Amino acid sequence: MADVYQEIVHFTGHVQGVGFRYTTLQVAKEFEVTGRVSNLADGRVHLQAEGNSREVNAFIAALEERMHGYIRRVERRSATGPAEFSDFRIQ
Repeated sequence: MADVYQEIVHFTGHVQGVGFRYTTLQVAKEFEVTGRVSNLADGRVHLQAEGNSREVNAFIAALEERMHGYIRRVERRSATGPAEFSDFRIQ
């Protein structure tokens, strides 16, 4: 199986309790991406997304645009590796 582009993103700000994960799920449906989004105990939101690099980057950009009023900081780390997900869901 071919390796896929992957991004791990941490969103900091007022990102929990505002529908961030649900919005992420809805935005993911607009792109050909798979992955997971979850709340972290420290108040950040953790996103793992994989797919074609153009789709993943467009997805993250669309999410940042949709939720820009809540996000104070975005930390991104990219890699390539074997696909881990078959769909996109809230964890």
